[in-house]
Amino acid sequence: MDTTLLLLTIGIFTGFFIQTIIGFAGALIALPFLLCVMPLSEAVSYISMFYLISTPIYVYKEWKDIDKILLKKLAISSFFGVLVGVIVLIYGKPLFLKKALGVFVILFVLNSLRTKKPTMNLGKIKGVFGFLGGFFSGVFSTGGPLYVMIVQNETTDVKTFRATMFGTLGLVTLMRIPVLVVTGLMTMHQVYNAIYVLPFFILALFLGKKVYLKLDDVLIKKIILGLLFLSGIMLVVSK
Repeated sequence: MDTTLLLLTIGIFTGFFIQTIIGFAGALIALPFLLCVMPLSEAVSYISMFYLISTPIYVYKEWKDIDKILLKKLAISSFFGVLVGVIVLIYGKPLFLKKALGVFVILFVLNSLRTKKPTMNLGKIKGVFGFLGGFFSGVFSTGGPLYVMIVQNETTDVKTFRATMFGTLGLVTLMRIPVLVVTGLMTMHQVYNAIYVLPFFILALFLGKKVYLKLDDVLIKKIILGLLFLSGIMLVVSK
């Protein structure tokens, strides 16, 4: 196995293992591994492929717990965000935006840890978060933290949060894939490599579900905030 396939396998396995447990962070965990051996645009294509494969599995299993109304509200703004994000991925230099997203995520986590904090009414700006989530999903495949903020604010329990995140990220992936194909960022060579990694990806989904069933809601919420904080740091220090 060459270095590219090895790091692709490790990144996808680790990312989607975590994704299956908490409902997001697949791209945030996988991206640093992939960027060691490939450009950002190629890494986004690989991650998008595996999101596309996992989406029907996640949605089928978690359908009854998905907040469908919230999902519909995020759909339109996310679509326009994805379009703008992929354009920036092709023609822009989005490093500054990645660092800005990292700082925003860190500040959000720190605010969430405050024992006494003002109530955040994010419901009025769902469209803004949907657009920004789609935008960063288009550029880096890392719009998850922004969706976490709005979905966590709008849902009442971990089960609904996790299921709605699966639905939201799956919807964004369905929007992103056609754009990547049309622009030529996704190639058949990447598809062949993805097929090689597929057994490890399936194993990650299986093991992630097993681990999720053994964790309680309080611990999962702590894991969510911890991974958000780490992802924010990774986005800030990445080059």
